Amino acid sequence: MATTHAHTHGDATTSLTPDVDRPHGARRARAPGRERWSWALYDFANTIWSMNVATLYFSVWLISDLGASNSAYAVANGVSSLLVALSIPVLGAISDARGRRKPWIVGFTIAACAATVAMGLVGQSMLPLYGDALIGGSGRPEAYHAAGAALGWLVLAFVVANYAYQAAQPFYNAMLPELVPAEEMGTLSGIGTAVGYCGTIVGLLLVAPFFNGGVPVPGVGPLPEGLVSALRSAVPLTAHGGRVSTFAPTALAFLLFSLPLFVFCRDRYPKQAPIAWRAAFADVKRTLVDTKRYPGARRFVIASLLYQDAIGTIISFMAVYAVKAMHFAQGAETKLFVVLTVPAIAGSYVCGKLVDRLGPKRTLMAVIVAWVALLAGMIAAPSRAAFWAVGAGIGFIFGGVPTAERPMMLTLVPEREAGRFFGLLMLSSRAAAIVGPFIWAWTVDGLEPSFGSGVAYRAAVAAVAVAMGIALLVLAGVPERPVGAAGGVGDATTTRSGE
Repeated sequence: MATTHAHTHGDATTSLTPDVDRPHGARRARAPGRERWSWALYDFANTIWSMNVATLYFSVWLISDLGASNSAYAVANGVSSLLVALSIPVLGAISDARGRRKPWIVGFTIAACAATVAMGLVGQSMLPLYGDALIGGSGRPEAYHAAGAALGWLVLAFVVANYAYQAAQPFYNAMLPELVPAEEMGTLSGIGTAVGYCGTIVGLLLVAPFFNGGVPVPGVGPLPEGLVSALRSAVPLTAHGGRVSTFAPTALAFLLFSLPLFVFCRDRYPKQAPIAWRAAFADVKRTLVDTKRYPGARRFVIASLLYQDAIGTIISFMAVYAVKAMHFAQGAETKLFVVLTVPAIAGSYVCGKLVDRLGPKRTLMAVIVAWVALLAGMIAAPSRAAFWAVGAGIGFIFGGVPTAERPMMLTLVPEREAGRFFGLLMLSSRAAAIVGPFIWAWTVDGLEPSFGSGVAYRAAVAAVAVAMGIALLVLAGVPERPVGAAGGVGDATTTRSGE
């Protein structure tokens, strides 16, 4: 393992390597299989939350069932993303200084689960029971639109849950270099992403009975009424059915499948260094400056901002798009996401293999080209059948970005500084997540009254496709290196223009 590299800020010495005890030039050993699979299983766990809350149930519940605007959802996303952008680079610097990732993952995961339960509590105690598949509920009157204190508390709970879910990610990503040798990172990253999409399917199957008493598999009808009643009796805040009853079981599943990482994974090189807050804030500034020292790093962060903006926006609003633009029956979008997740499992594994064979840059560029083509196909899709075909393609390539992005960053910066640069990537993606949903919301809310849902939502997808195309042009200028080649780049004093 690499010898210790330290950066001094005033009177504090901030060590930035997770590999403190690895002899110089030695090949990193593989972590035990129990740890590697526990790490991958956390992708399984957090994808359950991402799909059920951020993608599927919350947006449709808020906009369609409760009559809130697209802008209300954009504000909720924007605030949580702003909090991530402001805090995570600092927390990442502290994590690097102390060589600790796991405590942050555990703490943020528990916070996300608690806030997700709070969303269900607010929805059932402070808001009317409107929406699809509710027991004792009713359709929303046209005149009703959620507002006031109840909407405020709901948005606050979502902001906390979404912030905590996102905040765990850079610490989780920064664990990767400690688990496998550099030449196996793409494979393990791909396995984690593929296992995550298995989590999507399992999470949907586990939570759907609390929504409408069924399972979202084509050809499979409702579950026996006695079984559904028993499930709803066992899990709090699910007795009413409908989308409002999906949040508590989602939190429970997220926590349950996170436990192996909590128990089996470990920080290999923790240090008892005191938390130097001043040094941590200085480290964020230094990380931004250091993008000049590592050729291509700044350009890659900008490219990531653009394509993460596009992907995050599409995923956040895809369920609403299916209902509003493609006229899916209320509740059918759940079945859609189960079917479209199946190719994502295979696609993530294939992308991981491509990263190891072709390199992360070529793989990432190919994935983004496919995104642009498929977004164009989404706009042109004349029917629900065509939308299913486009969605299957999106499912196949969806895991390509996280699978290639983690090793890509490690080709540009020394792995001893992985935590703070992954934090910078998170800063970039969260800044984008503030902008993208607002552009979507302004497009839809501005065009829908005059041109209808079909035109308004397709125009929003077009804006996303443009951002993805620009990201491809920016990414093309990032230098291509093998994973781990940046270890000695930190001493370079020259940079490429535009980087």
